Amino acid sequence: MKLVIAIVNKDDTSHLTKDLIKHGFYITTLNTTGGFLRSENHTCLIGVDDDRVDEVMEIIERNCKMRKSIIPGTMADFYPMAGHITVPLEVTVGGATVFVLNVDEFKKL
Repeated sequence: MKLVIAIVNKDDTSHLTKDLIKHGFYITTLNTTGGFLRSENHTCLIGVDDDRVDEVMEIIERNCKMRKSIIPGTMADFYPMAGHITVPLEVTVGGATVFVLNVDEFKKL
C-alpha cells in the first residue's frame, strides 16, 4: 500500500476530489499555505493499493494543470531602493507536487 501526498492549488481541489471519488479512491484534504506566493493550497492524502498508483497519478495530472497568473509585486522585489512601487508579475501557478510513500500498516478503525 502507498500513501500519495499531493499538494495542489486550491482552484484544482474540487475537480480533483470529485474525480478521485468517482474512481473509488478515498481522500482527505488539508488546507495549507505555500511558501513562495503565500497562496492557499490543499494537501491531499490518498491511500492507494500499489497497483493503482499510476491511476491516481493520471487523475492528478488530468485535474491539476499549470497556468499563468498575474500577481501584484513591488519594485523592491527587484530593486531594494525602489520602495513600494507596485508592478504586475506573471507567475506559473497550479500543477501538483506529489509524494508517494510506502505504508507499512493500514487500519481503518
